[in-house]
Amino acid sequence: MHLPPPPQVPQRSLTTPIYRTAAFAFSSSAEYASVLADGTSGFSYSRIDNPTVEAFCSAVASLEGVNLAYQVSAQAFASGMAAISTVFWAFCRAGTRVVAPTALYGGTYSFLRNVAANFGVHTEFVDMTDLAQVHAALQPGTSIVYTETLANPTVAVADLAALSRLAHEAGALLVVDSTLAPPVICRPLEHGADLVLHSATKYFGGHSDVTGGVVTGHPELIAAIRRTRIDTGGSLGPDDSYLLRRGLETLPLRVRRQSATAQMFAAALARHPAVRTVYYPGLADHPGHEIARRQFDAGPEGTRFGAIVTVAPYGGREAGQAFADRLRLASVATSLGGTHTKVSHVASTTHRQLDDAALAAGGIDPASVRFSIGLEDGEDLLADAMAALDSLGRR
Repeated sequence: MHLPPPPQVPQRSLTTPIYRTAAFAFSSSAEYASVLADGTSGFSYSRIDNPTVEAFCSAVASLEGVNLAYQVSAQAFASGMAAISTVFWAFCRAGTRVVAPTALYGGTYSFLRNVAANFGVHTEFVDMTDLAQVHAALQPGTSIVYTETLANPTVAVADLAALSRLAHEAGALLVVDSTLAPPVICRPLEHGADLVLHSATKYFGGHSDVTGGVVTGHPELIAAIRRTRIDTGGSLGPDDSYLLRRGLETLPLRVRRQSATAQMFAAALARHPAVRTVYYPGLADHPGHEIARRQFDAGPEGTRFGAIVTVAPYGGREAGQAFADRLRLASVATSLGGTHTKVSHVASTTHRQLDDAALAAGGIDPASVRFSIGLEDGEDLLADAMAALDSLGRR
């Protein structure tokens, strides 16, 4: 039985078509071979390339490279960790070194400690806000300086221009995870980064209904990442690409609202007597406040500082868990960047891979509760958090 081929539509679609196909047909064996060899543009197999995935990649590249003189490229992955690991697979070899922050997302920390180390890649974890420490760690053989624009969960702010100078003087690449500061807040390539990556699951998707990752940078570097992605297989599917591309349409609106609420929320909680520390770069006493003002984009309400607020109450781990559990409007849930406010007790969830010494080295209070601010009414979120804190009392 042979069904007719799909229709060829002459009009332009207003949304991104979903090419839900694993394979593509050719007019000849020669064309097939040429596409596989990248001699002819086209598609052969969706693990290699897919038009819907390419549409998402092009959209992200346009956002990250909007002010650059060169045309940037991007590659998409099935998850943020697939994107992160592929960067290391592409540019690290046995015997090479990586410099990474002590305040680091737990999944990246675990990959470097438990996977990359098994293949002979040594990682030096340092305080990325201390440039002297970074400089001292840049020994011969360093291939990557890895940082986060906003550290997860302390929202420490990386001085990207300074780190770029140090990395390039040492012959290393500066790779930046900017998941917590999407391109409507910060575009690391403009500040000297070689590669910028995102867990697209978060703000790009924006609705907690899709997973994905993406890496953007100079076409030569992205070509190496593409080859590694094809060989390791962590490719993004077309349906997920559609959702992520659609999420980009509302990214500026969502992030503007979330950031404005986060600013108000952080300032109010910092005054509560049960709170030891509030970590938010929009607060004037945050160590990275001035760097953030210089590095981040200004929206209509002033500089946007992101939508992650980490709150550490007095009382240690138990108090932090109790605070999270007593919230009623915000949900105890994994991930971040969605329309609904989510919280997590950091030490027992997102950074469970770090022991007490590693938490201390990263400046992470064991009581820390990370808020990913959503689109709810800000006063309602604040009232919920205040009531939960009131129930703890001053420790």
